[in-house]
Amino acid sequence: MPVWPGDGDVIAEPASRIAEGGHSNVTKLRHTSHTGTHLDAPWHFIDTGKKLHTILLDRLIGPCVVIDLSALDRNIEAADLEQAGIPAGTKRLLLKTRNSALWDQPRHTFHTGFVGVNPSGAHWLVDHGIDLVGIDYLSIEPYDGNDETHLTLLGAELVIVEGLDLRAVEPGDYRLICLPLRLGEMDGAPCRVVLERES
Repeated sequence: MPVWPGDGDVIAEPASRIAEGGHSNVTKLRHTSHTGTHLDAPWHFIDTGKKLHTILLDRLIGPCVVIDLSALDRNIEAADLEQAGIPAGTKRLLLKTRNSALWDQPRHTFHTGFVGVNPSGAHWLVDHGIDLVGIDYLSIEPYDGNDETHLTLLGAELVIVEGLDLRAVEPGDYRLICLPLRLGEMDGAPCRVVLERES
């Protein structure tokens, strides 16, 4: 899978193999806390921010809206969110962009031209009471960003979920189940994220 430049490759190596005389098959994994589909805690960008263990599961499970912004060939701005028809009262919002097409080749080389959310979009999310926002690439911040998007969202203690694969997901209402690894006082964690279609 692609990883953020400088994070190092995901390494899966044998720790024990039955075929080599081991009692069981065990694999050692090495990667950062922001590999694959993952969650950002405020401490990721704010040294006094809250850590992973303070994020309650009820924020990560519940009604969710997916919007399709895949027609955009630039970063997401406040005006795009304003015009997207996001229902009032939405707390969990997933952004499907042209990034989703990149997951047709899961082993692709990291793509610096991915679509992110610019600072005006981040302020829109905070001002409209969004509590959790997800996007379909490894960062919600554009590659050439200056950290303002992350600082705006995490400063308001929004939960950020990155690295989603939304290729097969149509826009609409869902139930989100986002389960991060229980790693304690961390800056983030890999997650298993599932959407159930709301009837």
